[in-house]
Amino acid sequence: MLTCYAPDLADHAATYVLAEDESKHAVRVLRLGPGAPVVLVNGRGTRATARLADANPKRCLVEIISQTLTPPRPYCVHVALAPTKNLDRLEWLVEKAVEIGVDRLSFLRCARSERRELKLERLAKIAVSALKQSGQAYLPQLDELQDFAAFVAETVPATTFIAHLAAGERTALAQVVAGAGPNCCVLIGPEGDFTPAEIALALAHGIRPVTLGNSTLRTETAALAAVFTAHLGH
Repeated sequence: MLTCYAPDLADHAATYVLAEDESKHAVRVLRLGPGAPVVLVNGRGTRATARLADANPKRCLVEIISQTLTPPRPYCVHVALAPTKNLDRLEWLVEKAVEIGVDRLSFLRCARSERRELKLERLAKIAVSALKQSGQAYLPQLDELQDFAAFVAETVPATTFIAHLAAGERTALAQVVAGAGPNCCVLIGPEGDFTPAEIALALAHGIRPVTLGNSTLRTETAALAAVFTAHLGH
């Protein structure tokens, strides 16, 4: 059954007009006609079963049959990472993180970052597509790229962890995430890792160092491992 993104879907609505891209996909690509069943999701927990009333390729009108509200998770999974130079890898991460379930993705400009600018429009579309495909109820927050130091200054140290590869004592994320409470933020560095100065800055703010295992992971792999580990810990 076709799932459509309906960000403006209101509670108890009787009808909804699909955006042009969703309408075109339903009518031109899938060739759906009046009466065809569809599912609407708004990315804020609401899921509606509906049927096409007017199969207009620019503005499909759907009649809503029923709505359900999925409660939010009792915890928050937040990953902050330096974007990869290869955008395909970053897009892959966004897709898979949404499928598994991530509440927030922040992007960091670090000293060793290979990507200094980032446009979120394409990533937002990938997140919506993954939301529809996976059946997740909530669309994650995507934050604009910001300097590492500025981000660290705004964190809550008790619930924030930095996964780095430098020598020194580090605890497995799986061992500490459960004790962090309902919220968890994991910092993931660029391919060259965080610099000693960045690690020192994080530790000075009370952010705890963690490890994701014995393997040296690529940035996008480490970020996805952090999402999965945070879920297991809760």
